[in-house]
Amino acid sequence: MSCGVSSKEKNQERSKVNINDNWLYLENDTKSIDDALKQNDWENINLPHSWNALDATDLEAGYRRSGSWYKKEMDVSSIISGFTYQLYFEGVNITSEVYVNGKKVGGHVGGYIGFTIDITEAISIGSNIILVRADNGYDPEIIPSQKSDFFIFGGITRDVWLETLPDQYVSNLKITTPKVSASNAELQATVSVNNADNNSNLKVKASLLDANGKSIKSSLFDITDNTSEINFKTIENPKLWGTDNPNLYTLLVELVENEMVKDKISDRVGFRWFEFKDHGAFYLNGKRLLLRGTHRHEEHAGVGAAMSNAQHRTDIELIKDMGANFVRLAHYPQDPEVYKACDELGLLVWDELPWCRGGLGNDVWKANTKTMLKEIIEQNFNHPSIILWSMGNEIYWLPDFEDGDNRENINVYLKELHDYSHELDPSRKTAIRKYYEGADIVDVFSPSIWSGWYSGSYKSYQKAIDQYKAEYPHFLHAEYGGSSHLGRHTETPITGEGKIQADGWEEAIVQTDVANIAQIGDWSENYIVDLFDWHLRISENDTTFVGNIQWAFKDFGTPLRPENAIPYMNQKGLVDRAGNPKDAFYVFKSYWSDEPFTYIESHTWTERQGPKGVARDISVYSNCPQVELFLNGKSLGAKQRDIQAFPAAGLNWNINFKEGENTLVSVGKTKEGKDVKDELKLNYRFTKNNKAKGLKLDYKIFENGNYLVTAIAYDSKGLRCLDYENRVYFQCLSGGETFKSLGTPTGSESIEMANGKASIEVKRHSKDKQLKMMVLNQNFKGTYLTID
Repeated sequence: MSCGVSSKEKNQERSKVNINDNWLYLENDTKSIDDALKQNDWENINLPHSWNALDATDLEAGYRRSGSWYKKEMDVSSIISGFTYQLYFEGVNITSEVYVNGKKVGGHVGGYIGFTIDITEAISIGSNIILVRADNGYDPEIIPSQKSDFFIFGGITRDVWLETLPDQYVSNLKITTPKVSASNAELQATVSVNNADNNSNLKVKASLLDANGKSIKSSLFDITDNTSEINFKTIENPKLWGTDNPNLYTLLVELVENEMVKDKISDRVGFRWFEFKDHGAFYLNGKRLLLRGTHRHEEHAGVGAAMSNAQHRTDIELIKDMGANFVRLAHYPQDPEVYKACDELGLLVWDELPWCRGGLGNDVWKANTKTMLKEIIEQNFNHPSIILWSMGNEIYWLPDFEDGDNRENINVYLKELHDYSHELDPSRKTAIRKYYEGADIVDVFSPSIWSGWYSGSYKSYQKAIDQYKAEYPHFLHAEYGGSSHLGRHTETPITGEGKIQADGWEEAIVQTDVANIAQIGDWSENYIVDLFDWHLRISENDTTFVGNIQWAFKDFGTPLRPENAIPYMNQKGLVDRAGNPKDAFYVFKSYWSDEPFTYIESHTWTERQGPKGVARDISVYSNCPQVELFLNGKSLGAKQRDIQAFPAAGLNWNINFKEGENTLVSVGKTKEGKDVKDELKLNYRFTKNNKAKGLKLDYKIFENGNYLVTAIAYDSKGLRCLDYENRVYFQCLSGGETFKSLGTPTGSESIEMANGKASIEVKRHSKDKQLKMMVLNQNFKGTYLTID
């Protein structure tokens, strides 16, 4: 590729070119560049890339934690004298070394933060070789701790760019809005001017542009000591940035000399102000805003952390479509596309330093951690969506160093980070979760409340938040929920009554010390729907509550949970790892979203059974003021939605199914009098299945030509065993390959059944050859399917 033009051209503009394509990858842990270059087994890849994309979630214990090499040949057609050439990496996990033409030009510590490498002195005209060594090996001196409940994916997991800068250029644009009201705002900014050389003819021109690109403020500013300070004191009637109307401006900064533009940069600006009231609610732009939040881990089925910008954007859009206005980025800073989407869509952000578990480290650990905090704040400073810099999560758990859980020492260092955060950014608040001894050090604190999952009953939630509202001046509840296996349902979801201590809500470090639903629960979608419904009913009706943040939006991988229904998956998501919604997604949407809808619980529950004459509860989740339910064409009556009622805000019917096929239709009446509908067909039988006798296989063909192979557990009468939940194992014997290690309900060769059913997607190699599949477990030694 070309990274320069003729050296005769003057005042060439800066450029930024994505160089993700056409890299080579070497899975070799050698630290020697010479050894790496001698190898012949380099693999063609494009970035982003992680060598753990599949092996983290395969069925073998552990995942590769070591080093690998990346190589790219880059053609340089010319080099312009005085220009700066640099590589910008959005993220390399978790440490990196960068070489150009055999010369080491830099590196970075910390996998979730961008960094720049100057390659000006290393490149030459013609072919240039870029080499990057990435390493995600065990290193207790670098956060996050290896004991964290998520995978640390190795590789160049984000975009890479080649930047060219003219001899005099502007950089490090830092924007603040110290005074904002509905009638007036002030904007201040600083920008570095590189190689200003005390040139009195150089000026900085700053222009504030509205969403249409129209300049509403513009002025020239002097340069002193290679820095220019920009100040627009009066911006009348600014369009405020908010969660419903995320109005954005652009600050364009140009370096000019005698009216000629030598360089320019820009960034977005959002005018907003916020406040956490003492022992009270949260306010944005002077109005109370209930924080309706979720969490996001940065990974997706099949690619791990190496997500495309489109995949990042899809996640954030789905979170916004659910009606959320807040997202905690757990437990590390995320891809630049995520912050861009939050700015544009109107999602407030809790950005987190990846101090997750591991306790306090040695001096090298402290230096690395403090540097990371600085890099996070400096990199993400201009995003109006960010309101909180979190110092970490569960920081005292499972120390990696001797005496690493010493609270006195942790508090000294936590205070240092808190003060440093305010020094770097006085405009935002600090936060931390589940470190009680440091609750009074940071500005905003989240205790641990897992009512109904890791401790107690979800019905104790109001008691928990009432206690903490009084105890902590700025209390924001992060993390609540529980696991659910997509498609698993029960007529009688477990409540834990008589088996758990119902009044508790704290998550214990050693969870085997006290009985909880996480241990004894059925992992059904029905239970989790009830749990979330109860939490949301409480939070939506509490006028002094700041808000809460559900854990987590999407199922994600973890090395700590090999025995889960889908191995190595934390299944607390509202959507599965591929982004497909579970029932719980619609519970949140019914409370939070303004887009009219109805959803009958549940579209993955199409086979049910029970005695004749026994009525069943049917809930409809909807944000419509009125919903009418029909069974087999007959109206069961309309009900008014009541946010105080449980379950489903009162949209619940007790009905008797007929034997065979039943059709449910819900009709929601919007405020404008329009109808929105949902339909569900289900089969109901009056005969209960007996003990499972065997497994049978069937298939269907997708539009893309792939096969969905489904295993069904059946009894002696041939009935599907709706209560069978044992694990089964799929294998493709010949003629194709399974979609495995994806961590999804159809992307794992090992999976627990959901109501006597499990499926896997299969790619057929050739329609001219037979496709042979097998499913088995310890009870049933093998069932085969041959597709001609």
